[in-house]
Amino acid sequence: MLINEQITDKEVRVVDNDGSQLGIMSLRDAQDRAAAQNLDLVKIAPQANPPVCRIMDYGKYKFDQSKREKEARRTQKQVEIKEIRLSVNIDVHDFATKRNHTQRFLEEGNKVKVSVRFRGREMSHTSLGEARLLEFAEACKEYGTYDKPPKLEGRNMSMVLSPILNKQTKEKQSHAEN
Repeated sequence: MLINEQITDKEVRVVDNDGSQLGIMSLRDAQDRAAAQNLDLVKIAPQANPPVCRIMDYGKYKFDQSKREKEARRTQKQVEIKEIRLSVNIDVHDFATKRNHTQRFLEEGNKVKVSVRFRGREMSHTSLGEARLLEFAEACKEYGTYDKPPKLEGRNMSMVLSPILNKQTKEKQSHAEN
């Protein structure tokens, strides 16, 4: 935005500090009015014919704008991707523990990448790993859903679980933020 002496147009449409239209006037007259009120003349619509300028306290405007941006950054939730690793022949108790961790991550609103690493001869039985991942997704279905089917990448097969935000989860998130 151009302010005060940076504006070079001959005529401008002027809007007062309270939002009332002052009409079209020469740039010198507009600058004099702004100076008389100890405010700045700010070009807010340069593409208009004639350009629109507003009489305002530019320093206060910039301060308020930075304050709003800071507040927006503070309130937005950063979604993290947590990772859970399984093996093809995982034990029942280990499976339940991993499921509980995943449920906690999903309740917090995070995405979870679940992967199975194939070692040695397990590479020839990738269907077992896919079955294990689908079984894991089924065990976590009330907290999250998988976006895409499991995908083999090198020696790892993985899928991403996204949280299901139900009413209770939203309430927990709002209490955690406060």
